[in-house]
Amino acid sequence: MSRILMIVSLCAMFLGMGCESHKEKQEEKSRYLVTSPLRKDTLVTNQYVAQIQSIRNIEVRTQERGYLEDIYVDEGQFVKKGQLMFKIMPKLYKAELQRAEAEAHFAQIEYENTKQLADSNVVAPNELAMAKAKLEKAKAEQSLAQVHLEFTEIRAPFDGIVDRLHLKLGSLVEEGELLTSLSDNSDMWVYYNVPEAEYLDYQQAVHKDDTTKVELLMANNQIYKHDGYVQTIEGEFNNETGNIAFRASFPNPEGLLRHGETGSVLTQVPFNNSLLIPQKATFEVLSKHYVYVVNKDHKIESREISLAGELPHIYAISDGISEDDTILLEGLRKVREGDEIEYDFEEPQEVISHLELYAE
Repeated sequence: MSRILMIVSLCAMFLGMGCESHKEKQEEKSRYLVTSPLRKDTLVTNQYVAQIQSIRNIEVRTQERGYLEDIYVDEGQFVKKGQLMFKIMPKLYKAELQRAEAEAHFAQIEYENTKQLADSNVVAPNELAMAKAKLEKAKAEQSLAQVHLEFTEIRAPFDGIVDRLHLKLGSLVEEGELLTSLSDNSDMWVYYNVPEAEYLDYQQAVHKDDTTKVELLMANNQIYKHDGYVQTIEGEFNNETGNIAFRASFPNPEGLLRHGETGSVLTQVPFNNSLLIPQKATFEVLSKHYVYVVNKDHKIESREISLAGELPHIYAISDGISEDDTILLEGLRKVREGDEIEYDFEEPQEVISHLELYAE
């Protein structure tokens, strides 16, 4: 009997120890880390989806009908201004030029003979005028035939890179048919759309002769090594989106950028006396941002905030909280509205400095 009592006592003791251990773990889990917003001058990076285009990108088309006799370039090749790219079979146009030259020569002889007769008063001045007009017409037709023949040789209008070849050697081409495209990639134009409010801020902050420097984030998440500068702004807003297009120019000496690429334009906007909090201290509900504020009774209250800007791992806040508020930093998914918690406070300078180091 005494042995049974001893076993029951031991079980009760172990059970009690287990409960105490479980309570200690619960108490440990119930302590949360909190902080406060930090008031600080900073630079906020705005990011805009961008479309990259060559400063000159044209379609190279035929100007005469005929067979594609020669192709002197290849896809992706760099060509110089005036370099021969394509040749349309010129035999027909050569024959037309020869005929026009012969007619012009005949008209020249006829004019000279008529002039001699007119000088001798054998023919009326009107006949000399008719002969001169006939000569001028023949010369014009000769010039036109010469132009048609020159159109059979298609040359590069500027230095650039050849795009895809749309036709093969020997193809029958019609007038105006597309052969390829040519891109001048020495400099690139990068277009991005800016909301109306940010456009107004930009116009009020930038003087007339100032140039705004921007960066380009490429599709591989690498920053392009050369800075760009805002050159122009379109004349009208898009009524559907409320945005207006900006154009920045980027040098492209290595030829890394190509027509049709995408990326993001990054602009630095100064925020003086800005209120900063860690992004991880926020959560979203229906595209709205919230934080958990801890009141004087250690209870959780959700509060909507308005974002003024975004940095790596940090938000700049324009409305919703103040630097005197205490906000929950970690464990947001473990609490609910109205929960009473125990917490440890971490200085906001320490929290932000660690996030800035991590972002670097």
